Amino acid sequence: MQKKVLVAMSGGVDSSATAAILCQKGYDCIGVTMKLYNLPDDAVRSNTCCTLSDAEDAKSVAYRLGMRYYVMNFTADFAKEVIDRFVSAYERGETPNPCIDCNRYMKFEQLYQRAALLGCDAIATGHYARIAYDEERGRWLLKKSKNEAKDQSYVLYSMTQEQLAHTIFPLGDYTDKAEVRKLAAESGLLNAEKHDSQDICFVPDGDYAAFIEQYTGKQYPHGDFVDRNGKKLGEHKGMIGYTIGQRKGLGISAPHPLYVCKKCVEDNTIVLSEREGLYTTKLIARDFNWIAYDGAPKTPISVTARTRYHAKEAAATVTSLEDGTVQVVFAEPQRAVTAGQAVVLYDGEIVVGGGTITSAE
Repeated sequence: MQKKVLVAMSGGVDSSATAAILCQKGYDCIGVTMKLYNLPDDAVRSNTCCTLSDAEDAKSVAYRLGMRYYVMNFTADFAKEVIDRFVSAYERGETPNPCIDCNRYMKFEQLYQRAALLGCDAIATGHYARIAYDEERGRWLLKKSKNEAKDQSYVLYSMTQEQLAHTIFPLGDYTDKAEVRKLAAESGLLNAEKHDSQDICFVPDGDYAAFIEQYTGKQYPHGDFVDRNGKKLGEHKGMIGYTIGQRKGLGISAPHPLYVCKKCVEDNTIVLSEREGLYTTKLIARDFNWIAYDGAPKTPISVTARTRYHAKEAAATVTSLEDGTVQVVFAEPQRAVTAGQAVVLYDGEIVVGGGTITSAE
């Protein structure tokens, strides 16, 4: 019996190539574009997804491939599950990665549920990652893409066993993005040379603080910049406008470069230090999802860990704590580990698990 697959189509070359690959393999594909956010008419659109033109590109690709195609409205869910969480994290003094929440709550929850309603056997996306079943462990595993430069396993760490069992990532086996563009061109797809989206879709100009103020209608109070001894150095323009490791835009004159090393929401102060103040060796993470294990390991494990999307992996020892959080201790100090970002653990090409960073020291 022909397998039915819902293909998430953003209008970009990766999701379009995903659809082409699955159609060529004989799957019964249904294309779906998720309407997530209403960009204003005057928004900068060059590096974002989710625009009207993106939906038109997806529709054109689906027509070319002979697929059924739908646009589904998820704007209310997106506001609740992604934007509201994004804003709340900044208000707590954290720096979130909304792409992780979009994958967790939108693609692999909301869209996954729609796929089931449509009678689909699986969902497929254009992510660069791989999924494999490990007979010895009796578990589905998430693995890095063969193209490590494009690997997106970091933003997929929250996937459950059920989701992994019913998800297809066709691009994970490609070693070069040029191969994907060539396949799209050979399939006659109009977006074969389309640029990749880079920015957060609901903040197309990259000004997070301005977006949060407009979205909430709040004006966030100014406060003090202080050094690590508590001495006042100047005034900041609102906690939400700064992140750990930031150097530019501080407005502070000093004999040596200063960086944001800590945000204290309790008294609305931001601590500045020289470069050495950015380095930490231990972090605590919450809301941990273990993929390679059936629950938290009972003894410490040795892994490599990544604390930002583009960060290099670093050797670490991981211990599950009694309160459900996870402690990660690095072999070498790490720069600008930031609350709100994800820490994702790896064992070679296998994603062990991941969670949200709560604190670092």
